[in-house]
Amino acid sequence: MNAPSSYDPAPIYDSVDIDMVVKVLSQTAFSPFFTCFIPIFYVFQGYEFADPVVLVPSIYCAAVSAFWLLKWISQLYRNQGSLFFKPEPLDWSEQIVVVTGGASGVGELLANTLAVRNVTVVVLDIKPIVTENYNIAYYQCDVSKWEEVEAVSKKIIEEIGQPTMLVNNAGVVQGKLIIDLKPEDVYQTFGVNTLAHFWTLKAFLPGMIKNKTGHIVTMSSIMGFVGCVQMADYSASKAALVTMNESLRYELDKVYDAPGIRTTIVCPGHILTPLFSTIQLPSNPFFKFFAPSIAPVTVVKAIITALDAQQSRTIYLPFYTNLSPVLRMIPSYLRDLCQKFSGADHSMKKFTKVTGRRLDEEDLPVTNGKD
Repeated sequence: MNAPSSYDPAPIYDSVDIDMVVKVLSQTAFSPFFTCFIPIFYVFQGYEFADPVVLVPSIYCAAVSAFWLLKWISQLYRNQGSLFFKPEPLDWSEQIVVVTGGASGVGELLANTLAVRNVTVVVLDIKPIVTENYNIAYYQCDVSKWEEVEAVSKKIIEEIGQPTMLVNNAGVVQGKLIIDLKPEDVYQTFGVNTLAHFWTLKAFLPGMIKNKTGHIVTMSSIMGFVGCVQMADYSASKAALVTMNESLRYELDKVYDAPGIRTTIVCPGHILTPLFSTIQLPSNPFFKFFAPSIAPVTVVKAIITALDAQQSRTIYLPFYTNLSPVLRMIPSYLRDLCQKFSGADHSMKKFTKVTGRRLDEEDLPVTNGKD
């Protein structure tokens, strides 16, 4: 049985789900530091090194250590890191962060969280952000239109300075079947979810390339890897961002010789924000354990961690979304089984009903925040 998902802006506390289990295991059974003590314990009990109780844990510890070593080397390579020296700590007070769709949802929380860190934040949205933080500057802008982005970007650079970080977070969703989508629906979806990324990059990336430093955060979605009923335009718009982010990385490295500009892409599952507050998800405990919804604060913490570490990253949240790229490679019957388990093809049936009224087209831009 499906039950409407609830959007509750109150604090959301950790529950027991697959993400918590993975977090605990990563600090215990999958931790090189923890597993190395297992064979040592048996040796201290008088066992020989050739005994299976010592040899098997030793092999397991070596395998775990090799995995984390390869992951660490990959991270160093991707971010031009040093084997012996950490990068200089990021001076947040010198950062100018542009957040699109920062008036609601994840964007609003991110803007306010950065502002507390004494960061100069610039919010681009068609509706103003409601905040008491003095270091958040709001510029009205429909990011789907190049003319507006170009004009606003010039004002930002002149009045505040060259942005050092760009978080392309704005997003809209129509929730309609393909044949029910109006041309203006499709234009709006791709305008906000896809083209806006190109416009803001055209506006702010040249300054970052000149300074050889910066950070671009691209908000995609698990829907960029999978499709479902009433989400064709949304999924397509998010899929475009995956390859756009990859192409951007290669252009920065190979053409502009600016590997110091970091690129992070975020591919979350269902986030508890107003944008998707009326979708229906399976209510059974099995689904909630393996495919939990996540709070906006979880996404914001992951983004700020990547920014603070000055690293390019691919962020999948929650844990099950790590498997989303694999779904394209498995047999169709297994793919259909996953689709049935997710309830995705029925989740958008009542999407257009919000507190008893229809979510009209004129309402959509108001929630330019990320899903």
